[in-house]
Amino acid sequence: MFMQYMTNSKQYITIHSHKYRISFKHRISSPHAHYIFRVEEKKKCANMSSDDPLGSLGFRRNPDGSVSRAIEMAKTPASADPNAAAPVLSKDVPLNPSTNTSLRLFLPRTTLDPATTGPTLLPLIIYAHGGGFIILSAASAVCHHFCSTLALSTPAVVASVEYRLAPEHRLPAAYEDCMQALSWARTTTDDWIVNYADRSCCYLMGTSAGGNIALHVALHADDLIKGLILHQPFFGGVERTASEMRLADNKILPIQATDLMWEMALPAGADRDHEYCNPMRRKGLDVIKEKGWKVAATSCGGDPLVDRQKEVEKALEGKGVAVVSKYVDGEYHGYDLLEPSKAELIMSAVKETIQLSTTN
Repeated sequence: MFMQYMTNSKQYITIHSHKYRISFKHRISSPHAHYIFRVEEKKKCANMSSDDPLGSLGFRRNPDGSVSRAIEMAKTPASADPNAAAPVLSKDVPLNPSTNTSLRLFLPRTTLDPATTGPTLLPLIIYAHGGGFIILSAASAVCHHFCSTLALSTPAVVASVEYRLAPEHRLPAAYEDCMQALSWARTTTDDWIVNYADRSCCYLMGTSAGGNIALHVALHADDLIKGLILHQPFFGGVERTASEMRLADNKILPIQATDLMWEMALPAGADRDHEYCNPMRRKGLDVIKEKGWKVAATSCGGDPLVDRQKEVEKALEGKGVAVVSKYVDGEYHGYDLLEPSKAELIMSAVKETIQLSTTN
């Protein structure tokens, strides 16, 4: 999973896979936050430490048994300057000051040019990032880059939710924050939303833990939503699936990492068969069919979570929901975020979902 360390006054976030070493480097000395994305052939990259898996996730165990965040991840700043060379503008807006939540908005720069885009409003995507409910941020480099690509490729206005993380804020805090984001989308007077977003064409989307959030929020959402996009969603359960057993020592997302994430994220005392974790314990999937929402789901063969993801797809189809399913053999959890050149599958799923919802 995501590993962090400090060295030579620079902060690194490194993700190890069986094939690559992927890292985002934040140069602390720079007057602006510059991020370098690089994919290098793995040479001597260590796996997640079996001696200290919690430390590998950026946490430490306290003497009383609680856990504390050991390292804060670097963040990339938003940039709303229309004269900048970046093809996508971004800005942060407050969501709930009392919980210190916010949204990072992404807007294709060409949208500001009426001669290029005309009066057409763009779909609005409410997005929840991944990170096992415990790490990452809407401002993390990998999440910022992905949402920029999503806004440009679709094209769409993207609102990435800076929700509260566990263990400081256990579930359902993240669900509540994303529900608030939907309410915000309905009533905000933010100029980007008012001038460029079609609020009648709104979609819920999430990656990994964000996919879990998106599904939960969808079951409690109203008619503002037109579709749901589950991008390699993060689910679990007490009984291991075949893919979890087969890929137990997966270097991106080993079982010991997911177990720790659930331990920190679920309500105190809950096990992995809690409805927040185990999708088969959830009720109300019928509502997605009843409201006619379009659903897209992506998965890959090298993800330990793939069996649970397919189980959710099958359950939705059993309720009569037409699911646009995108699957790729091999690869690994989060591959299309860490290797942006491989993001075509998820981007096509988003566009197909929007097209289906606007033509039917």
